[in-house]
Amino acid sequence: MNFTWRFLRLSRVAALVCAMVSVLSWAEVKPEAGIGLPRDVSVDGGRIDWLMNVTHVFNIILFAIMCVWIGIACVKHGRNHTAEYDLGSSKRSVTIAAAISALIFFVVDGNLFVTTIIDLNNAFWNFEKPAKDPKTVRIQINAHQWAWDARYAGADGKFNTEDDILTWNDVKVPVNTPVYLQLASTDVIHSFYLPNFRQKMDAVPGQVNRMWFQAKETGEFEIGCAQHCGTHHYKMKGLLTVLPEDQFKTWVGEASVNASRAFDPDDKAAHWGWEWKEL
Repeated sequence: MNFTWRFLRLSRVAALVCAMVSVLSWAEVKPEAGIGLPRDVSVDGGRIDWLMNVTHVFNIILFAIMCVWIGIACVKHGRNHTAEYDLGSSKRSVTIAAAISALIFFVVDGNLFVTTIIDLNNAFWNFEKPAKDPKTVRIQINAHQWAWDARYAGADGKFNTEDDILTWNDVKVPVNTPVYLQLASTDVIHSFYLPNFRQKMDAVPGQVNRMWFQAKETGEFEIGCAQHCGTHHYKMKGLLTVLPEDQFKTWVGEASVNASRAFDPDDKAAHWGWEWKEL
């Protein structure tokens, strides 16, 4: 009797635990906006989202058409239907195929291509905009296995001087301000990736690449590497913190003073910066 009672109690406990696990496993996750993308916190990131969403819409439409077409063929042609083989080389077949291809190309690909060129010229490749803005924050990013080094010009406004601010896997930027990056690498190709800003750019040995963005929200966001760079590629993870403008200015002032005090002319490894030039 005692054994039966204990068995029932254990069964109830086990059932309760299973129910709790089931509830937790099926708990609704609140996804961020977009189709499987982290939320966009940049001024121009919506341009990328629009292109991706439109591409998905066109893909769904074409997929639905093909499914309906196959369904009609299955219903219309029964088991007694005799297959008719057509190599598609007739004038009629070629004309229909060419017309459909042209329609898809000009309506879908043409629209996406034109929009992409406009977005590149007006936003992502428009480096004159951050270069001419007096508020722009300039940062040099040096990639290496397995970290991101960042360099800010200190109070003198020049790179490669005693008051330069150096950080490791930690990039701080102000909100509502253009951020202009120049990137290089000391070993292999890396790719500086900001998912929440819809931006990434390769860091290549022997050359300096560039990118720019502007944050519209404060917060902490992930820096990733979008290029497999070796056995410890997974370690190429940093943090980008968007601060209010006043807090960023305070941080820059304090960090520049500390950098001047800690400057060591014999620490050659820390002198990796380059003279900033508008490329």
